[in-house]
Amino acid sequence: MNNILVTKEVTKRYGGHTALDKVSLEIPKNSIYGLLGPNGAGKTTLIRIINQITFPDQGEVYFDGELLKPQHIAMIGYLPEERGLYKSMKVGEQVLYLAQLKGLSKSEAQKRLKFWFERLEIGDWWNKKIQELSKGMAQKIQFIVTVLHEPKLLIFDEPFSGFDPINANIIKDEILRLKENGTSIIFSTHRMESVEELCEYIALIHRSEKILDGKLSDIKRAYKNNIYQVGLETDNGDMILKELADKFDISSSKYNIGEKQLDFTVQLPDSNSGSVLNYLSTKANINHFVETIPSASEIFIQTVQSKGIHE
Repeated sequence: MNNILVTKEVTKRYGGHTALDKVSLEIPKNSIYGLLGPNGAGKTTLIRIINQITFPDQGEVYFDGELLKPQHIAMIGYLPEERGLYKSMKVGEQVLYLAQLKGLSKSEAQKRLKFWFERLEIGDWWNKKIQELSKGMAQKIQFIVTVLHEPKLLIFDEPFSGFDPINANIIKDEILRLKENGTSIIFSTHRMESVEELCEYIALIHRSEKILDGKLSDIKRAYKNNIYQVGLETDNGDMILKELADKFDISSSKYNIGEKQLDFTVQLPDSNSGSVLNYLSTKANINHFVETIPSASEIFIQTVQSKGIHE
């Protein structure tokens, strides 16, 4: 696989505390990769290592096929959860300064800033001071600074923090657009609902260890447990439930006699959905028969519990 970033058994300790314990990841190019886990799991430590803010005690990191070196910093954009803008500076003065720190000429920086300020409809913010902006407004400025130098790899740490739903959707669409244009993205969060919308690949980190990684669709298939949501139109709901309950694990059943509507959840043995579906079709009109696919949050909880690790 063609990867933008590879970590090999990366370990980091702070005194007697192990922040990362032999974490190995492969992050494909042109993908959105979810780095998941609760606060304190080790996600931020790994990000700091990728950005060369700190260094591993053991292990190696490779960027675009090369051992990670100082010159690779120019190819990485990092939006930290804790923002770093100067509150007393004017927005335009600050973004122009930060853009030049990232290696852009003043004229190129002005050109790119004009594009982004128009795109995000914030042109009238140029002469405002950061301290005059809301958290969400300041977050937009930080987002622009992060992507302005068009890095190969973008790292977003809780990028929707401080945004209302409308602006969160705007930033989400921009992240997807950047990905479509060839940028590789690491998306660090403990908000699993964002993962479902954005990420193709994930890694779950808990208590300094990687406990799961891979393509999200493959992981979901591996964690399916043959649970189906079923809706039937029938005069014989009680009878059908009794017959099924003798053979299968039935839960959350509800039968509305007046509307002749039976809804229930059933867990089936492997490869048995076809025979059950055929049976039900002879007993009632089937309104829906849908397999329940576990969410990223459910997978995380199940994985942690299966390893006997508790919060």
